[in-house]
Amino acid sequence: MSGNAALQQDPAPIVACTIARDVQDFDLLIEDMETELGEGWGDLPIDDALAFLSQPEAEDLEFVVIAMDETDEANLPRYAEVVREATARGIRSLVVAEEVSPIALHQLLHMGASEFVPYPLPEGALHEAIERLRAPEPAQIAPPAAAQPAAPAPAQPAREAVILAVQGLAGGVGATTLAVNLAWELATIGKEPHPKVLIIDLDLQFGSVATYLDLPRRESTIELWSDTESMDEESCRAALVSHDDKLMVLTAPSDMLPLDFITPEDVTRVIEMARTKFDYIVIDMPKTVVSWTETVLNTAHVFFAPIELDMRSAQNALRMIRALKSEDLPHDKLRFVLNRAPKFTDLTGKGRARKLAESLGISLEVHLPDGGKQIVQACDHGIPLAKDAPKAPLRKEIQKLAKSVHEINESAEKAAR
Repeated sequence: MSGNAALQQDPAPIVACTIARDVQDFDLLIEDMETELGEGWGDLPIDDALAFLSQPEAEDLEFVVIAMDETDEANLPRYAEVVREATARGIRSLVVAEEVSPIALHQLLHMGASEFVPYPLPEGALHEAIERLRAPEPAQIAPPAAAQPAAPAPAQPAREAVILAVQGLAGGVGATTLAVNLAWELATIGKEPHPKVLIIDLDLQFGSVATYLDLPRRESTIELWSDTESMDEESCRAALVSHDDKLMVLTAPSDMLPLDFITPEDVTRVIEMARTKFDYIVIDMPKTVVSWTETVLNTAHVFFAPIELDMRSAQNALRMIRALKSEDLPHDKLRFVLNRAPKFTDLTGKGRARKLAESLGISLEVHLPDGGKQIVQACDHGIPLAKDAPKAPLRKEIQKLAKSVHEINESAEKAAR
């Protein structure tokens, strides 16, 4: 149907509308909207959305469906502003996204979007999302008057950390090196005050984040993981150590522990405790897939998967993708990082990398050059590459990655102000 005609001529009440650069790019969404709402919906170009939301006609809207793809990320602040405006007017937002980065989705959800559905739409996904949007919110029961404090404490500014997980898909592909140096670059990016960054080493057996940053491993780490149910801010703080007063670290335990020593619930509690205290949380995962890998995958906004240009990495990447798809887990969060990538002049190597990506059906979005002796030396000295070899090509690429992550995060934050 013609959305503009519906908004202007159709006498039936318009209860929802799509907002997109061009809704015709989302033909499956159009079909599902007509199935769910008949003629009770319209469409708006993104450039007209804010103006329409301020008009009296928008008061009858139950929700808006914001459709976007990867080309719209350059215009993310405008989409974030539409979500914020709709939320402020009591209109719920559903984001339908095709190949949009998890960090961008995180920002839209942070602005107030209620639901997210991937595009192409899975069968029944739009119907289920609309049902959730229309479900009444649970009533808030006020505590007894005697339990209410006479003078409530001032509200603290909300913070919702961006969570970045790193899991190498083969031994020696540089996962911990990436995690440590990405965390350091984020912790020192831009002007002061720098973002608050925490790196969590979840490799309970051979975790080496502490080694790479020359930090002690505290016994309180085992105590923390042993009883997360009674964990509070004080016990959590006691388990953390600081590198150069800029980067906070939850190291791996001093002794080897079985990977099932902690549960998905333990991981969830620790992340939830930390996510309101930090701007970024970087999680260094073990190579083994365990019961709480799914927990981290679902929680993370981006799940970096470093590989190399060899057969073992290709096979393991294929296994990982198949495993996630078979369990209906969000495999689209995986961002493949090619470590020791071919140099600019290595045309043969570049051709092999392109064939690897095509055969696996993936995109090698980040290419990291070989760190050589410089990265070995920095790790042995227990300092980030930025402090030991700031002009190293590997350091510059990780710095670019951190800058990209931070810029996307900042753009949506500015749109919310």
